[in-house]
Amino acid sequence: MDNMEQLQVVVNEVQSARQQLANLRAQVLELETTLESVKSQPDDLALHQQMGGVMVEVFDREALVKELEETLTALKEHLERFAGREAELLATYDQLKQMLAGSESA
Repeated sequence: MDNMEQLQVVVNEVQSARQQLANLRAQVLELETTLESVKSQPDDLALHQQMGGVMVEVFDREALVKELEETLTALKEHLERFAGREAELLATYDQLKQMLAGSESA
């Protein structure tokens, strides 16, 4: 595979990584909002959780909060890994671009 083909592959991977990062950021934001809402819900009001196509009442709020916090932590770790992968891809992109610029001037 020549440098131009490699560059195109890396460009596609960068675009894919950026889309996945945007999706992960949206999920993190949604989960943070959900967690805040659950924590601020008064104890005397019922709290419901969607399970499949059904809404069920939550009786163990502490377990729900713990589950949401664990999921949020995992998503943030995944987001960090993806951000690192994007940085690696961008570095590869820059290297290939410089190689192509060097080969064109030679």
